[in-house]
Amino acid sequence: MQLLRYPFSIIFYMVMKIAMDQQKIDISINIVNEGISLDEKLANLPAKPGVYQFKSSEGKVLYVGKAMNLRNRVRQYFLKFQRPDPRLAAMISKISDVDLIVTDSEVEALILEATLIKKLRPHYNVELKDDKSYPYIVITNEPFPRVFVTRRIIRDGSKYFGPYTDVGTMRASLKMIREIFKVRSCNYVIDDEVIRKRKIKVCLDYHIKKCEGPCEGLVSSEKYNEMINEVAQVLKGKTASLVTVLKEKMNTAAEQLRFEEAAELRDKIQQLSVYSERQKVIDSAMADRDLFAVVVEADDACGVVFKVRDGKIIGRHDVYMHGVEDKSEEEIVEQFIEHYYLEAEDIPEEIFLSVEVDNAGTLQQWLMQKRGQAVEISVPKIGDKAKLMAMCKTNAQFLLDALKIQKAKQKDYIPHSVKALQRDLRLPKPPRRIECFDISNIQGKDSVASMVVFMDGRPRKSEYRKFKIRSVAGSDDFASMREVIERRYSRLLDEQGELPDLIVVDGGKGQLSSAVEVLVKLGLRKEIAVVLDNNREREQGRRVELSNLPVIGLAKRLEEVFIPETSEAQSIPKTSSGLRLLQQIRNEAHRFAITYHRKLREKRTLQTELDLIEGIGKKRAKELLEVFGSVQGVKFATEEQIAEIVGEKIAAKIKEYFMEEQSVEV
Repeated sequence: MQLLRYPFSIIFYMVMKIAMDQQKIDISINIVNEGISLDEKLANLPAKPGVYQFKSSEGKVLYVGKAMNLRNRVRQYFLKFQRPDPRLAAMISKISDVDLIVTDSEVEALILEATLIKKLRPHYNVELKDDKSYPYIVITNEPFPRVFVTRRIIRDGSKYFGPYTDVGTMRASLKMIREIFKVRSCNYVIDDEVIRKRKIKVCLDYHIKKCEGPCEGLVSSEKYNEMINEVAQVLKGKTASLVTVLKEKMNTAAEQLRFEEAAELRDKIQQLSVYSERQKVIDSAMADRDLFAVVVEADDACGVVFKVRDGKIIGRHDVYMHGVEDKSEEEIVEQFIEHYYLEAEDIPEEIFLSVEVDNAGTLQQWLMQKRGQAVEISVPKIGDKAKLMAMCKTNAQFLLDALKIQKAKQKDYIPHSVKALQRDLRLPKPPRRIECFDISNIQGKDSVASMVVFMDGRPRKSEYRKFKIRSVAGSDDFASMREVIERRYSRLLDEQGELPDLIVVDGGKGQLSSAVEVLVKLGLRKEIAVVLDNNREREQGRRVELSNLPVIGLAKRLEEVFIPETSEAQSIPKTSSGLRLLQQIRNEAHRFAITYHRKLREKRTLQTELDLIEGIGKKRAKELLEVFGSVQGVKFATEEQIAEIVGEKIAAKIKEYFMEEQSVEV
């Protein structure tokens, strides 16, 4: 670290102690500001790697980030011409101070950032569930180590395996270890002094051959720790390697006529083989890998790590994240990796990611330092490795869906995407019920409309409706929209049904004006004339109070919407989950309308030609279409085949009709 002195008496200094064997960072920070303003600090930022902390006027840390160049990175937040998304804009508006910690390298900045985020939990950083809520299996640092479950990590040289998100899997592993290995289960502190003074007597475990009696010195520390090393190998997932070593020991013992020892090793090998066979083999190369995948939806995300050892999946770790709406998948994956390896001790030789990350080189350098050996970070694109990553991502999606279902069961739960849409459109209340309309026709023929309903951001298909346009001839989307809106809401008012919180019209200002005109007529919106200060009506248009039934029009560019009280299209940030919800609703309405339109068009085009034939009614036409699939199928069928369906007389007329049609075409 360095002691830096800048103009205006800004002093940045930090004491960092990196214990490379444990990768633990003890941080002591003291930054003297002496009343320096934020603008003055921004003008004197160092062009060095480090960590920055944005603070509010109350001194609360809002955000922690790292940078290869603090000057360039921090200033980006305050550029005048940029249009940040609402969440980022809200954070910038609260910043009144910035603290810097200059480091010697990007790796130190990465470690420090992860540590500070874990310690301070800033509001605008991705919020990850703390690993301390998950259990670990620990091998204690003692002359005769113990193996047990813990949720506390104490840096005293003990080895920790985990964290385990599946407690059942963890306890099954621990049970298997106790069945195969004679690990002591007592909590006594055992050393040479205790053994010499015979302070502890052997317990029942010794007599039933579950322990070798280290408390009375019946097993040496060297032999006991050799067994503990085997336990560590199993917890690391290196079962196949351990079995190979044990087989060599068994053969040696047998050759030296130590048959009892050889028999014990044989039994241990058999038990380990059974345990190993239960694990799914996914890689014939028998490689060691960690696979990271993240799935993001609205403001929530789920990250999953698959631990692959000796080509087999030995465990899965998952983390739920919140506050990710303004973050890219790359940023989330990067922070997930930092968060995970800040505590994890077992680092494999290969790490697979679902997406490329900007700081892959820095991450790789940090992990190499921590592991003491080479580490390769890559993103599989094709082949079995890509399929493996797809499986990892599928698991992340499944877990995130489960979280959403759990949230939806909560009373009065409103999804984040619905809240975001309320914010983006400045609605008086969350649009929990949304109804969206779309018109579909081709050159004015078979004009139809669709209405889809979304409740709390999810489609409610039982309430979808489709309409045949009755009063409009030709292609007139404005008139068609008026008809559909009037039919829908006049009936809803008569039946005293539930009104939506938001009406979405697929189209621009014309379709929106048509919908508003009908809603005003039905009394669902109030019409207000625009009167200027000189009391002359200068504008003949209509304005609508926001307190009425909200309605918007979606322009062709999905980022823009039209609202009745403004003439210009309004933009919604591309990163907003509210925009993604609108996109989903509009696409669903379009799909539903197109499906209905195609059905009517096919029905008209397929049946009309058969109806022109004398003696063919709707019933017989339907039978022919069901058998031959289409008019073309009927056309190319033989007269005998058709006669089996409608009789010889009608079959002859059908063949005669198509022969005449063919001669006319020629």
